[in-house]
Formats: sequence, C-alpha cells, structure tokens
Amino acid sequence: MAWHAIKWQDMRRSARCSRTPNWLLGAYLCVWAWLGISPLYREDWLLENVLVLIALPLFIRSARHWRFSDASYVCLFVFFVLHALGAHYTYSAVPYDAWARALTGHSLNDAVGWDRNHFDRLVHFSYGLLVLPASVELFDRVAPPRGLWRTLLPVLFIMSHSAIYELIEWGAATLFGGDLGQAYLGTQGDVWDAQKDTAMATVGAVTSMTVMRLRERRS
Repeated sequence: MAWHAIKWQDMRRSARCSRTPNWLLGAYLCVWAWLGISPLYREDWLLENVLVLIALPLFIRSARHWRFSDASYVCLFVFFVLHALGAHYTYSAVPYDAWARALTGHSLNDAVGWDRNHFDRLVHFSYGLLVLPASVELFDRVAPPRGLWRTLLPVLFIMSHSAIYELIEWGAATLFGGDLGQAYLGTQGDVWDAQKDTAMATVGAVTSMTVMRLRERRS
C-alpha cells in the first residue's frame, strides 16, 4: 500500500474522533449570520454567498462519509470568514486601511504604496494558500497521483478553480450590469484584475504546497 494511502487512513480515523469540524462550523455560522445582518450592499452580499450556499452543504454532506484533517478544516474556516467579511462590505470597500490607521496611526496603503483596495487580492491569495491542503487530501483520497503529479495536480486544481471563478464573475457582471455588476466584479478600474487575481491564487497555492512538502521531508 502506498505511503500516502496509509497516511490518509490514519488521518481519517483521527478525524472521525475529532469535534473540531463541528465547532468550526458553528463558529462560522455565527460569524456569517452576524455579518449578514446589515451588509453594505445586500444584492452583492447575496451574489457573493451563492457559491458558499453550494459549497458548505457539500462539505457537511461529505463529512458523513469521510473527513479532511482538522488542519484543513481550520484553513477552510479562515478562508470562509475572510470571504464573509468581503461579502459584508463588498470586496472593494473593506476598510482594512481605516483599521490600520485606528490601530497604528498609519495608513497601510501609504506605507506600501498601494493606490487601491487590495482586500480582494488577499482573499484570492488566501484561496490558494488555505484551500490547497484540502485539495491535496482530496486527491490522495479519490485519485492518488504519484511522483511530481502529486505536487502539480493540486496546484493546477486551484488554478482552474480560480480561472472558473473569474469567468463566473464576468458572466454575473454581464448579466446584472449596473452598480451591482460592478460591485460584484470589483475590478476598481484595473483591466488586468482577473489575471492578477488568478496569479495571486496560484502564488498562494504554490506557497502552501512548498510548506507542505518541506514539512513532509522533515517528518
């Protein structure tokens, strides 16, 4: 039996005994409900949560048969919370710079020379960084790759999802148009926004994969 198959079986037995996913689900639902009470732009909030309302039930249903590791669930929780925050304010209006000023007295954007709101870039990077561990476990479970493919396929998986999401954004913006379409698309005047978002997800995935492989070599 391949080493990754053995590792998956051990992880699965451990996950069955853990209540961490249930606690994380409860915490996320509380955060989601709180941020959904009075979002800045209700129609955009609804659009942003369409994929959440599809993905979350799938994760809950899959947990009845097999589970990800607790570490992967923690990563997914952090990503979903970041997304809920973006949906509450709309991604281009998350006031992280105002928070930085309140905490430190200095502008984060001025300090690094940014001239736009980069919260969307952070979340795209976080998608690659935080979703990749679950993707690795998914491949190890349903279609175990070997050799170099075990590193490449999860990264390509994240890249494909990122590109598909950009197509969904474009389609929704075209369909709804007007202020709602612009709020959902969130390009902030950057004609290369879709490409940069995909690139950030790729960088996040590569970073996460690198950390995972280094940890494997040390163990």
